[in-house]
Amino acid sequence: MTDRAYLIQLRTPTKDNPLRILMSACLSGIACGYDSTANGEYPTALKILQYDTVKVIKFCPEDFSFGTPREMCDIHGGTGLDVLEGKAKVLTESGKDWTEGMIKASEKMLQIAKKENIELAVLMDISAACGSQVIYDGNRFSENKVYQIGAGVAAAQLIRNGFKVISQRDYASLEILYSKIDLNHPIDHSKKDHHEIDWYKTYFNIS
Repeated sequence: MTDRAYLIQLRTPTKDNPLRILMSACLSGIACGYDSTANGEYPTALKILQYDTVKVIKFCPEDFSFGTPREMCDIHGGTGLDVLEGKAKVLTESGKDWTEGMIKASEKMLQIAKKENIELAVLMDISAACGSQVIYDGNRFSENKVYQIGAGVAAAQLIRNGFKVISQRDYASLEILYSKIDLNHPIDHSKKDHHEIDWYKTYFNIS
């Protein structure tokens, strides 16, 4: 879940003291996806890059450990937190065990977050590394793919160390962020975060 109360109390950044944001590199347009693309284009994330009141630190955990291009990988047997606790594994589509490499990548992301003293992370949802709201439960290429509520390994590493994480699909939270980095931005209160949309509530049977 997102923490909009935290976002509301964020300081107002300036050019001389910008808001420090850690972003999944693919969301910034860097072609570090498993297939050497940027996994599509996400205007909600790219918008953040337009402001000089923000310092964006870009990092791709999977590229760090496995390079680009690479196989697709997903979490099997739990969530990213379960991987960190030794209760689940990260496997590629061909069955290679990438658990150790993913944990090392999450530790590197945490190191960067601490070094840069980040105030927020904006990460790619559904990713086995960076997902924060929803991830796959097992191989996403299986005939009957399954989603689960939870964070990817790198996002879970940040969250359990006290960092706040939102995704490119958390539109209500992003509206608050935009209003912090651009004082002329009027908040669109009709926007919703990922866990508030109809698909999420229907799929996970949440009333």
